[in-house]
Amino acid sequence: MAWGVRRAWEGPSRERDLIAQAAKAALAAWIAWAVAGWWLHVPAAFVAPWVAVVLVEWTVYRSLAHGLQQLAALAFGTVAATAAGLLISDTVAAMAVVLPPLMLLAHWRRLGAQGIYAATGALFALTAGPVSVGAGAARIGAACFGALVGIGVNALIRPPVYLRDARALLQDATDEAHDILRAVADGDAEDAERAGVWHERALRLYGLVEQAHATMAHTRESLRVNLRHRTGSVPPPGRAYDDALTVLDYAAVHTAGVTRTVLEVASADSSAPRLERQLACRYAEFLNRTARALRLYGHSRFGHGSDEAVREAVENLRDTLMDLRRGLIRSASDDPDRVAAYGALLTQAHRLAHQLETSVRVSDLRT
Repeated sequence: MAWGVRRAWEGPSRERDLIAQAAKAALAAWIAWAVAGWWLHVPAAFVAPWVAVVLVEWTVYRSLAHGLQQLAALAFGTVAATAAGLLISDTVAAMAVVLPPLMLLAHWRRLGAQGIYAATGALFALTAGPVSVGAGAARIGAACFGALVGIGVNALIRPPVYLRDARALLQDATDEAHDILRAVADGDAEDAERAGVWHERALRLYGLVEQAHATMAHTRESLRVNLRHRTGSVPPPGRAYDDALTVLDYAAVHTAGVTRTVLEVASADSSAPRLERQLACRYAEFLNRTARALRLYGHSRFGHGSDEAVREAVENLRDTLMDLRRGLIRSASDDPDRVAAYGALLTQAHRLAHQLETSVRVSDLRT
């Protein structure tokens, strides 16, 4: 807890975003209650702060979309329960009639996760005092006011944007791919325990890349109907982020393939063909240059690196790959098992090098 507060105090961070959203939700609830409950004394005023605090969502677009869904569900449930309560004097019997169809409505795709509020609205209408048209209208009005306050606070006061989270995740994934490849290149390929650790890290890299994909989608959603984006104070993520995600997809596949092959070779009971010493040195050099190119690429896209350094690293990587290819072909030409094992590694290496080269070239065309 103290660590999170310290990070929020030191500068922009996810912890600061959490604190800001919590403060905004509290403010929205306070405003809604101060107006509806304390000032106007609206019947069922508690509905206003309840809806307001729920609708201070992680993106303005989500606040707006969920607000409309929630109001539709609440209104439908309140109207249905009011009608049932007026026709059936017994509350228990009215609940038995109304709740089953409203629970089915909760699964309607158009209402999303907000469909459950139809049943919630019905319960409030039937159990929170005498059933009447006026009471039902007051609850719907309070809900509308609370939604207006919640959406307004979220949209006007520091509307959330998560571009920083996407950038940090992409940089973390790039750095992790670099570290794994460097570890494999500099380590002992005969050590099965160490090879197992490398492969586990490579598999976790998939998770980082998937998280980066999800965060990019979240970032783009946070820019929709966002005043900070519309005024130009927050730039859109741009094509560089999409290019980086594609490169990281290939990097994750390549890293997992390399570490899996190393693990199979290092296993005591493995029949996997081993690289000749000279080829092993060449492959280690290729991995080192791949790691360096990935690191420079990440710094160029999300830090303060030079595009020229990336171009030079990719050219060196391509030269090393061609040299490795010639060596692997000579070594594996008379052994089907070597052809299969080396061919898989070579294909992954080609794809990664090609994607890096393509991303750099596309960036040059844009500039």
